[in-house]
Amino acid sequence: MRESAERPNHGAIELRPALVLRCLCDKTSEEIAMISKRIARLAMLVAAAMVLPAHAEEGAFFGPLRARDLSPFGFLRLDMRPAHAVATEPGSWAVETEFGYQNTWALSPEVEKYLTGLESSGRRSLGATEMQTIQNLPGENYLLDIETATIDVTVHYKLARDWSAYGIVSAISYQGGFLDGTIEKFHDTFGFSTFGRPAVARNQAALIYNLKGVHIAFMEKPTDGGLTDPTIGIRYSGFRFSPNWRLTLEGAAKIPVAGERLLLSTGRMDFGLQASLQRLGIRHGYYANLAAVYYAGARQPVPHDAQVIPTVILGYEFKWTARTNLNVQAYVSNSVYSRNQTDLDELLGMKYEYSLGLRHRRDSWLYSLGFTENVQNVNNTSDIAFQFGVAWIPHRR
Repeated sequence: MRESAERPNHGAIELRPALVLRCLCDKTSEEIAMISKRIARLAMLVAAAMVLPAHAEEGAFFGPLRARDLSPFGFLRLDMRPAHAVATEPGSWAVETEFGYQNTWALSPEVEKYLTGLESSGRRSLGATEMQTIQNLPGENYLLDIETATIDVTVHYKLARDWSAYGIVSAISYQGGFLDGTIEKFHDTFGFSTFGRPAVARNQAALIYNLKGVHIAFMEKPTDGGLTDPTIGIRYSGFRFSPNWRLTLEGAAKIPVAGERLLLSTGRMDFGLQASLQRLGIRHGYYANLAAVYYAGARQPVPHDAQVIPTVILGYEFKWTARTNLNVQAYVSNSVYSRNQTDLDELLGMKYEYSLGLRHRRDSWLYSLGFTENVQNVNNTSDIAFQFGVAWIPHRR
């Protein structure tokens, strides 16, 4: 492995907004139209929520969707979930389970051009010939075609009125998946680009990186999956500025209990801090989460430098009925790539995603369903992701 992946980068915490303008200037009219349509869909869904059933004042707030970042290989590092807004009795336990599923089709412009040229001759399984052709293309190139399923089980314990601790056990499954056909039909319906998908057999897995600091190729899933690193954390929720405003602080660590494992663990410990500001009204809840994670880097499958990764999540929650709430939230984070690995702006660019969700409470059980889509730099985040959660909260107060 390259030594550059081992060198820490102790630069300042920095979101790179300048990249946003540069990326927009580099977009084709087709890509800009696709981004505009996605934002328009989101705006219509939010507007629709405002005219849904009233009389939900007696309901409860639950906080932002608790889904983690499902972008490619994002689960290899510590991810600070948005802080919940549920109050429980001291000495009580709560358990939440989150199932996530995502589809990723990410490729460089040269690879897209190559695959688009093959569409007229039908679909094919990628083999040694196609892999060699991609590696021989000019400049830096990559292709990532994969679906993953994840499960996170979190156990919470309320230590005192304002203190709680939690532990998370996670697992992942890699597969070719089943969403390729659905996504292609969606693109056709809304007039989006094919992005070269019709040239490749559906529901297969492929991982090719031919970058200046990364050279790997897998023509099938490198592993079936398994347990990933567990996380432990502690949370303080005692800052209350008024009946409606409160601030929570949280610290967490990802612990590599079984050493380095391909696509399951970096073999390194990560640490994170998060501050969450919450404003809870009668029917409307507003959330702002700022997290900073010290990511110790990785050696495989793609070398990453050690670095501090800031993340911002803004969320809105609406009490639809006494038992059902709606959520919308936006996620912004830096890419984990640096100039040591690549000079491609689409991999170095910031990650932008939005999520829509619905929650329903029945006695001590809370059910949640979420949908996540990327917004701009579509090659460093999942094309589409779904989350389904079940939480058991027996002692709410």
